[in-house]
Amino acid sequence: MKWLLICVIFFGVVDVAASAQESLGTKIKKVFEPSPTPSRKHRKKKTTPEPTPTASPKRKKASPTPSPTSTPKGKSKRKKASPTPTPEGSPSATATPSASPKESSEAGRGKKGWPNVSLPPDAIDGYDKYPSKVRQVLDAGLALAKENLTYTYGSADPANGGMDCSGFIYYVLKQNGFADVPRDSSQQYVWVRKAGDFHAVLSRKEDSFEFNDLKPGDLLFWRGTYNIDRDPPITHTMIYLGREERTNKRVMIGSSDGRTYDGKQRWGVSVFDFKMPPPPQSGDARISPVFVGYGRIPGLATE
Repeated sequence: MKWLLICVIFFGVVDVAASAQESLGTKIKKVFEPSPTPSRKHRKKKTTPEPTPTASPKRKKASPTPSPTSTPKGKSKRKKASPTPTPEGSPSATATPSASPKESSEAGRGKKGWPNVSLPPDAIDGYDKYPSKVRQVLDAGLALAKENLTYTYGSADPANGGMDCSGFIYYVLKQNGFADVPRDSSQQYVWVRKAGDFHAVLSRKEDSFEFNDLKPGDLLFWRGTYNIDRDPPITHTMIYLGREERTNKRVMIGSSDGRTYDGKQRWGVSVFDFKMPPPPQSGDARISPVFVGYGRIPGLATE
């Protein structure tokens, strides 16, 4: 029994020592084991910030992209909205040209020129001694000059508000019994030339002998007042009135787009100064006014 007790005590002490040794070992292991664990945690912390910077630039890249896309859309909408009122305004601009002819005719006597002029018969030297048929034609022309008519290309009727140069001649002569008068200035020139009483003028001096046969009621002809291809190349015509009693200057009547009376430009049916044009400013004579000559109205009695 004693030996059994001794053995039990011996082995118990050994077990206690072994367990004590194991506990010390585990403690030692525990002491050495936590050291690597924090290192791993630090490594994990180092690895964890790596994805965060990658994610952050993605957010920054995504943030600027919506801002520019939104701004051009707004600009494009504004640009699209801006032209829309302009076409709506364009019809109003198209409506203004309808009023522009009226404004241009008024401006022809305002901004561009002075009012049209008509002279009373006693303002023309020796008017009361003119042949009755000549006075009849000139009276009709002076009456039209009082109607404030504009220069209207292609018109031969005062009801249109204006007439061109040959339209004025055509209307006045038609109203006074000249049934065969042509419509345009070139054919009116041929009409006079065929009648055989035409006087060509080569001089540019107003006191030239070539004007000795000029009489009131004669038709006056020019070429080169505007560029046109026609044969003969006559582009302008008027009727000679005579000399103004106040100034002793030659005057004429007709329709013009800018000739002068008393040194001032007139636009339309009016009395004008009859004077020679200056020498051509260009080598092309077709665009430089040149006075060609004068002639009797066929069938007009001058005695």
